[in-house]
Amino acid sequence: MLRLRAPKLEEAAALTDPCLRSKAVWGYDHAFINACRIELTLTPEMLSSSCAQVAERSGFIIGFAQIVSTGQVADLTKLFVEPTDLRSGVGSTLFQWAISAAREAGARTMTIEADPCAAAFYRRMGATEVGRVASGSIAGRFLPMLSLNL
Repeated sequence: MLRLRAPKLEEAAALTDPCLRSKAVWGYDHAFINACRIELTLTPEMLSSSCAQVAERSGFIIGFAQIVSTGQVADLTKLFVEPTDLRSGVGSTLFQWAISAAREAGARTMTIEADPCAAAFYRRMGATEVGRVASGSIAGRFLPMLSLNL
């Protein structure tokens, strides 16, 4: 049974690992994943200054989502699912949580800087592409920017 819960501050490092494994599922090589490591690394400070949820099954962490709200806009900064649990509904459940949390925070729009390989998932969830933004990890790489009206 899938369970969502708030992350514990001391779990920051443990939550980083599934983010990196999930990113690697798109076939990126070791050098690429290492270049993304800083941007995907979670810290206790990041967890305490955002709204986040952990997805668990049988006591094992299988997903993570994080939003940062500023006024009427919430940024979905992370949504990652363990590769073995892709296409099992975990991502959709975390995305629905993010929508609810963003609305509760007063946001009217949720923005998503998506990996190009994950953009189709967000489109299926109702987001639309509104442009491109520079990657925070890879110089010269651009990511789709999506938006969802809440």
